[in-house]
Amino acid sequence: MHPIRLFTSATFRYALVYVVVFGVSVCGVLGFVYWQAAGVVSEQTDETIRTEINSLAEHYRQHGLGQLITVIRQRSASHVGLRGIYLLTTPDYQPLAGNLDSWPTVAMGEPGWVDFLIETETNPGAHPQVARAHTFVLTGGFRLLVGRDTTERAELRELITETLIVALILTTLLAILGGVLMSRNLLHRIDAINRSSQAILAGDMKRRMPIKGSDDEFDQLADNLNRMLDRIDHLMAGMRNVGNDIAHDLRSPISRLRSRLEVTLLNPQDAETYRTTLEQSVDEIENILATFNAILNISLAESGALRAEFEELDLGHLIADVAELYQPLAEESGSVLTVEIETGMAVLGNGHLLSQAIANLIDNAVKYGGGLGPIALSAKRGKTGPEICVSDKGPGIPEELRGRALERFVRLEANRPAPGSGLGLALVAAVARLHEAELSLEDNQPGLRVVLRLPRQIKKKKGGGPKTAA
Repeated sequence: MHPIRLFTSATFRYALVYVVVFGVSVCGVLGFVYWQAAGVVSEQTDETIRTEINSLAEHYRQHGLGQLITVIRQRSASHVGLRGIYLLTTPDYQPLAGNLDSWPTVAMGEPGWVDFLIETETNPGAHPQVARAHTFVLTGGFRLLVGRDTTERAELRELITETLIVALILTTLLAILGGVLMSRNLLHRIDAINRSSQAILAGDMKRRMPIKGSDDEFDQLADNLNRMLDRIDHLMAGMRNVGNDIAHDLRSPISRLRSRLEVTLLNPQDAETYRTTLEQSVDEIENILATFNAILNISLAESGALRAEFEELDLGHLIADVAELYQPLAEESGSVLTVEIETGMAVLGNGHLLSQAIANLIDNAVKYGGGLGPIALSAKRGKTGPEICVSDKGPGIPEELRGRALERFVRLEANRPAPGSGLGLALVAAVARLHEAELSLEDNQPGLRVVLRLPRQIKKKKGGGPKTAA
């Protein structure tokens, strides 16, 4: 991966923001640790000095000045490097015992805590160290100073400071390294999607987004894009076949229409012949228009554009109206159309398309099952919502051909003698998808049973489309 691409990417910038936030957080935590550690060390030093000065004052009250001088001399001699600081003086600051040559100037005055400089090393280049002490006035005016050289405390603070700085540097470097690795990984995944997208834009419609199998956000995005591409590919394949299908199914009626009109015009005919020819031509044109209208309805249903026009419908009333229109047609074919509808079923949908879908199902039942038995139309409440069922006693459709029967311009060989364009069940399937319904072709033993299972309720989204309520 090109370095410039990496360091100018949005993921790397996000990683840098993370590093800054993380660094500030680490500084805050480590600073708090330093402050707490230094405070504990200082408090321990002060507590040690308080304890020792109280002990010496008590020793003076019990044993007198001579014994106190002896104790101070012993303690001064036992502390290597002047870590313990002692000085006992007369009221006029003349030294009696201790390891200091003279009373510090800053300590003259009221007793209390003082900080002053002392020299703990004699080697060349040595620097004075800070000592912390507490002064105390004994009975008789004698002055006592007890303290500690804070070199160890300073060294501890320096050690803690150096440790915290090193820890901060390591943490920052590791955070930057993690940000770079994270950015490279994200860019690798995004580049894979971009490469696939560019290949698709170049015409490779079979290309799909790579999926690693980790089921993370990128895999979910890739899966959604792949399903979208599959859907687009399916629609494009359908569009590519529409031209051939239209030519195949409309060539014959258009050719017949042209031939009939040309033959009629070749020789003078009487008025009755002209009338018959025109009537036949009108019938052919109606069939052609019906085919184009069916194609238009299927396209509208599959586009989903009509979802914005959904309205609440009384399903029972809608089905009853369609059944009323087809009952005479069923009687003409030698069958009886029985209707069984539960009342009070309301759905949200497109009334025109639902009516057309139900009409197509009844029309198919009359065409292929008319005269062979009753045709049943029912609407009832199912487990998931309203169920519309149309069944007949005709030849039915073999199970292996039921999926193909729902495609555009598909007419099974057994159905070829009957009039039609092969768009009836394709329109029903498109309307089912528009309404998020399930369409199934089942065996009626004998005959075909078509069931349209609508969702329990469909609600409009704010953007215009519907969604199924939970």
